[in-house]
Amino acid sequence: MSRLLIKDVRYLVTMDEDRRELKDHSILIEDGIITRVETDIEPESDWEVIDAAHMWVFPGLINTHHHFYQALTRCLGEVQEAELFPWLKTLYPIWARLTPAGVRAGTRVALAELIKSGCTTASDHHYVFPRGQDPHLIDQQIEAAGELGVRFHPCRGSMSRGEDEGGLPPREVVQKEEEILEDSRRLIEKYHDPRPYSMCQIVLAPCSPFSVTPELLKETAVMARQYGVRCHTHLAETADEDDYCQKELGMRPLEFMEKMGWTGPDVWYAHGIHFQDEELEVLARTGTGVAHCPVSNQKLSSGVARIPEMLELGVPVGLAVDGSASNDASNMLLEMKSALLLHKLYYGIDAMDARKVLEMATRGGARLLGRPELGSIAPGQAADLFLVDARRVGFAGAQSDPVTALLTCGDALQADLTIIGGRVVVREGKLTEFDEEEINREAVAQSRAMLEKG
Repeated sequence: MSRLLIKDVRYLVTMDEDRRELKDHSILIEDGIITRVETDIEPESDWEVIDAAHMWVFPGLINTHHHFYQALTRCLGEVQEAELFPWLKTLYPIWARLTPAGVRAGTRVALAELIKSGCTTASDHHYVFPRGQDPHLIDQQIEAAGELGVRFHPCRGSMSRGEDEGGLPPREVVQKEEEILEDSRRLIEKYHDPRPYSMCQIVLAPCSPFSVTPELLKETAVMARQYGVRCHTHLAETADEDDYCQKELGMRPLEFMEKMGWTGPDVWYAHGIHFQDEELEVLARTGTGVAHCPVSNQKLSSGVARIPEMLELGVPVGLAVDGSASNDASNMLLEMKSALLLHKLYYGIDAMDARKVLEMATRGGARLLGRPELGSIAPGQAADLFLVDARRVGFAGAQSDPVTALLTCGDALQADLTIIGGRVVVREGKLTEFDEEEINREAVAQSRAMLEKG
């Protein structure tokens, strides 16, 4: 049995059932599970010990929506002033050149950035499967996540309705429904591990109402429930999407998704900006969740999601960085800071505070993914957590409230240590087992090759 003791934590934010914040406590981890949170735990000779007397400790953050491959197409000048639909129309032809090696490279970059920012569980929505390429692209992601040691929820995305059928994507990235469903079944049967503490759980995730057929949405929901896996898609992200759904489908996006069988506690949507009052009530009543992506929503000028109202109603809400091409970073601490400031500005000074944001990024994300063993530090929970050094110059004068300081202060929005399943994956702000320069070189080469093909 492996044992890791995080000893004498200066300030421990547990996010447990009582939301306790503790001083001078220690955390004992045995075989990847937290077994004790107490004062004065004395280590035995064969235990690994981390001295945390100068550290603040938080539960690992949970990223509930991303597009890892977009790490290869960040900061492209031609889309910096584009809203979602023209943004997508410009980028689809570039993404149509994506290769398995590119998917692997983008995954490694995104996950490396995430775990360096305290993220321990990540969900990725991959929906681009170019014609002529090996279609087993999710396998590349799962392999890379396993190597990096990240708890992973790969979402098997899909696009089945191309431009010639009234959809948005070009035919080069559209697949047949039978092909999509067959690969979805293959991934579940090969990789999905439903047990507590598992490292990989598959999600089924058609891309959006404007890129798939109603038939695919219905059949995907049926398959997901047969296998007991979750469903995810984009919804209510822009006013253009509302207009499209009412013109092409004759109803608003959420009404359409309800008819397709896409509401319930096993479903969560990315964005959810343009829901109306009665639609928020539907989300609350059905337990349907929302992944909030504040940086992407601001960059693409999509709008401000009604997160304070959702939380008040009891809608499940998690936090997410969204794709790297609409955010340009995979940093959960940056996302948390943005969520805090956005809602204070838009809704009022008391509409959001640091602890509400941390709740979204931990327990909220765990709820969306159906992982009650994640999102808090308590006996029986997975040993997923991160530590920051309170001695950093950026935290000077901010010792009275470490939770607010985490979001608003600091000289770098990064973790000093990140631990996933009891394994230290980041130490002194650096990956412990991987060459970050090599990850960078691989991604730069793949990005250059993809961009130069055009």
